[in-house]
Amino acid sequence: MNAVEHLNTYAEGWTKGNAETILKAAADDYTFDDPNVGVVTREAFTEYLAGLKEAVAAQGDGRVPDPLMELTEVLTHEENGGVTASCWWTIPGTAIQGAGLIKVDDSGVHSEVITYYAKPGG
Repeated sequence: MNAVEHLNTYAEGWTKGNAETILKAAADDYTFDDPNVGVVTREAFTEYLAGLKEAVAAQGDGRVPDPLMELTEVLTHEENGGVTASCWWTIPGTAIQGAGLIKVDDSGVHSEVITYYAKPGG
């Protein structure tokens, strides 16, 4: 896959809440930086996503929404074979929303750093 294909697969994984799809697009050195949790490695990501789903379910009626996440305001910048992407994300039915900054190249998504507008549980 090229960088854009990795980015599209990654976005699909988040929309569906599917760790396997997200990690399929992730490079070996992938990290996910959540200010409420810290830096999550590729190896710890599946557990992180399960915890996020628990927090989401606790905010609502005990269920995780489908889709898990909606992505809007997507901006991309391609340079030297890599792509930097930014987006606004929301979890439907909750107050949880924020922005993400993603770095990807032909080997996959290397990192995402997120910010919250409203955090899980609050």
